[in-house]
Amino acid sequence: MRPLPTAPLRTAVTQPFFIDLITRTDEARRGFETNPRVLQIVADGLSVERYRRLLLELYHVVWHFNPTCAAAASRLSDKHAEIRYFLYDHMMEEKGHEGWVANDLEVVGVSHSEVALYRPSNSILALNGYNYWSADRRHPCSVLGMLYALEVIASVYGGPIAAAIKESLLLEDDRGISFITSHITMDAEHMAELRLILNTIRDDESKVAITESATFNFEQFTRVLEAI
Repeated sequence: MRPLPTAPLRTAVTQPFFIDLITRTDEARRGFETNPRVLQIVADGLSVERYRRLLLELYHVVWHFNPTCAAAASRLSDKHAEIRYFLYDHMMEEKGHEGWVANDLEVVGVSHSEVALYRPSNSILALNGYNYWSADRRHPCSVLGMLYALEVIASVYGGPIAAAIKESLLLEDDRGISFITSHITMDAEHMAELRLILNTIRDDESKVAITESATFNFEQFTRVLEAI
């Protein structure tokens, strides 16, 4: 008697994590996009005093970006070796970018010595504090959520914000806005690289930590701009 044919095995089709992350964090992203203060900046730009404050706050985001990535990389096991090497490369590309912010501040009248004396707001302290804690205590892969949120903000919203600030302050070319404008294209390229590394994530623990981090960074960066 011939054996009965068996049905072919069917494997569950799972959505790439990058697409899943977009879906899971869309509400937080839209909260940033539709925030009245963000809309006002895009429409009217900023006074020079408010722009100085924005750059001073950004300086402390950028200064702590690589140390946060380094903290995460130091805790990633060989299970996530690919992510560790991705962070190594990314840190090299981001090296020294706080200097770009300081140069823009100098254009709008803030000296390097004044930058060093500036105490960041509680909103920035909370943002950086969470990212350090999450990389060190929550889950090292959470740093990818920070990268995702900050690079979406830079690549998608950086252009309209930079254009509005340039017009409101009558700045010439990219003088005074070089940090923001340089990251529009740069972070669009980084997003393509980030998509590839996010799609290597398979375990739910990492996915949850990354989603939580991206959501928090969207929401907290919104608080930063609200206080400008």
